[in-house]
Amino acid sequence: MSDPATKARQGLRFLGVVPFFAYAALFLLAPTAFLVVGAFQNQEGGFTLDNLFNLANPTIVAAYWISIKVSAASAIGGAVIGLLIAQAAVNGGLPGWIRPTLFTFSGVASNFAGIPLAFAFLATLGRTGLVTALLKSWFGVNLYASGFNLLGFWGLTLTYLYFQIPLMVLIISPALEGLRREWREAAATLGAGDIEYWRRIALPILWPSVLGATLLLFANAFGAIATAYALTGSSLNIVTILLYAQIRGDVLHDKNLGYALALGMIFITGLSNVLYIWLRGRGERWLRRS
Repeated sequence: MSDPATKARQGLRFLGVVPFFAYAALFLLAPTAFLVVGAFQNQEGGFTLDNLFNLANPTIVAAYWISIKVSAASAIGGAVIGLLIAQAAVNGGLPGWIRPTLFTFSGVASNFAGIPLAFAFLATLGRTGLVTALLKSWFGVNLYASGFNLLGFWGLTLTYLYFQIPLMVLIISPALEGLRREWREAAATLGAGDIEYWRRIALPILWPSVLGATLLLFANAFGAIATAYALTGSSLNIVTILLYAQIRGDVLHDKNLGYALALGMIFITGLSNVLYIWLRGRGERWLRRS
């Protein structure tokens, strides 16, 4: 039976996490509950399932599909490029100053999004952007005449890669640091080259971490709105822009349908994050056992 002093100390230990739980309740749990309730209400506040049925509208299905494609393309591209950059920085034998510089830049770039990022890409790769003008005047290459459009699918995907790649570098670097040098040396002793080492040893070990990080990048891109809205406006009908139009918008104004759209997004991003946590746990357990 514990004495009052021990109980008091145990109670004080929880004071440090009270702000976290309060923050989570106010800015995560309460808004989510509000969206869930609103998704099952009509304009008069009565219960209805029409909002969920309306998600099958071809326009809404197309918006979800475009968002999924953009998110998947930027996640896969960011995962592959970020993995290669992280491998070069962690195990590539580069000069010592490159690694902290890369990680510092990655920490900044992974959070650089929204209107500033959209403006930066418009000023760089827009129709009158710096790179567009230089390519045309120096090399005779007209990006937009060849089919490129910054306001389209590939333009938005390229913009998302700016923060997806550094985020992948930050996420996957601890897993790369867990690859032991003894494994490579043992593989080399048995006659395995670099390709064999990566195909039979490194990639199977890293696969849960890489796949989990890719899912996290997918969720990160799927929920983005500020960059897409500032860059493309309404020219690319992704689900976050459609959601904004329904809740706050112009001629499209059905907040309860917007809540249903948000509920669908929560389900998709939540599933991605759950799979990420599960895969990350598997990867960490494997490395600890090794």
